[in-house]
Amino acid sequence: MVTTGAPTPPIEFSGDATAVSPRLAAPRVEVSEELIARLRDACGSVSVDAATLREASRDWWPLAMTWALDNQVAGLAHVVVAPTSSNEVADVVRIANEAGIPVTAAAGRSGVCGASVPLHGGIVLDLSAFEGIVDVDTTSLVLDVHPGTFGTWLEAHLRADWQLTLGHWPQSIDLSTVGGWLACRSAGQLSTRYGKIEDMVIGLDVVLADGRTIHTGGSPRAAVGPDLNQLFVGSEGTLGIITGARLRLHPMPRAEVRAAFGFASFDDGLSACRRILHRGATPAVLRLYDAVEADRSFGSGDHHVMLVLDEGERDLIDPVLDVVLATCLDAGAERLSDDLVDRWTEHRNDVSALEALISRGYVVDTMEIAGSWRTLPTIYRAAVDAIRGVESTLVASAHLSHSYPDGACLYFTFAGQPEPDDRDRYYDAAWTAGTRAVLERGGALSHHHGVGLNRARFVREALGDAFDVLVATKRALDPNGILNPGKLGLPDPFA
Repeated sequence: MVTTGAPTPPIEFSGDATAVSPRLAAPRVEVSEELIARLRDACGSVSVDAATLREASRDWWPLAMTWALDNQVAGLAHVVVAPTSSNEVADVVRIANEAGIPVTAAAGRSGVCGASVPLHGGIVLDLSAFEGIVDVDTTSLVLDVHPGTFGTWLEAHLRADWQLTLGHWPQSIDLSTVGGWLACRSAGQLSTRYGKIEDMVIGLDVVLADGRTIHTGGSPRAAVGPDLNQLFVGSEGTLGIITGARLRLHPMPRAEVRAAFGFASFDDGLSACRRILHRGATPAVLRLYDAVEADRSFGSGDHHVMLVLDEGERDLIDPVLDVVLATCLDAGAERLSDDLVDRWTEHRNDVSALEALISRGYVVDTMEIAGSWRTLPTIYRAAVDAIRGVESTLVASAHLSHSYPDGACLYFTFAGQPEPDDRDRYYDAAWTAGTRAVLERGGALSHHHGVGLNRARFVREALGDAFDVLVATKRALDPNGILNPGKLGLPDPFA
């Protein structure tokens, strides 16, 4: 049996598993013994063990990590079902739909917005055992893979066995799975070279709410109506459950270049990033840190720091670095030591600080958004100022992490230290202040973390009248509303 990894608990609970309780006052749907028996007939792994239920009922949502200190989860599953095939997924979903039981798909549970939290209890469909590589087409460079496959294992095997790479390196790569990447529109740290996960997907297998399995895409390009791949990518398990994916691959890179620069202002750095992209250069990594974040990470003083890394064929990446060098030096940037890039690569996937800070009473989170080059300078200042203006905020900073010809992603980080009984209010206030500053200036609600529970209240405002199209799609594909209710701001029949 393939074992590609397992979910990583974000923080220790403070009490016994049998004493855990749901934090949110949402109605909890229980599953009858008769229905559990039917689920056991449909799937070989069904559990009502208290410790299993508790772990399967949470993800890496920082607010919920503070609740773990009180031995609470956002919502508590009634049963955990762990299928190992698409047929088992289809049978379980069909049973749940007939009985009107909510189903929340989960795997690595690395999300930070509460997307895989079973708000109304019911069934958690744990896909982490549905794992492994199905096929690698070395001629067409296409990967066929199961949804529960963990990222670090996948990349290691692609490189060792086929000298290929997916090129998808999210910070959560040790914690996350292919299905999670697709469900939340994940972005890897090398996205300027390889794209986000939605740029990599060729086709999907999806189980719908009534138990039917459909297959989307499959061709390099097609003009057969709307792209149904993109209907399910980013839908966070609300429209269907992804049970398989075909993804684009690339030859393993043979060379690498690195550089670091210091700018006098964040705006100067933003302008340089924009000019690099507009000149046609797409280095795999193009990151810009404001002075607060740069000094915290690199001890760089007043510099706003840009890190650049590219990989691929030497004849292609050397000219890219030439464009970067010329653009940055023309903008008056100072060339810094390449060691800064080395320091970033060595620690880029380390998430251990989050648990340490939360355990010491801090409230910490990140908020990633996207905006056009025209609006990014204003969004940056407005959002940082808005979060800093919330009582109990200690620090708010930002960096640019993913760039495109028309704009980029800004990734805000904030930390506060409110009184213990004021943590939820502070967290909500900081998120509301930052999000309003972004939306009012034309920014996107999320770039790659998704919506989940945390951002659900902003979705209608972010989408405008297009939200009604999303609602209509949900009703057509899931008329009983059993798939991951409470997420994406969609109507919730269990509320």
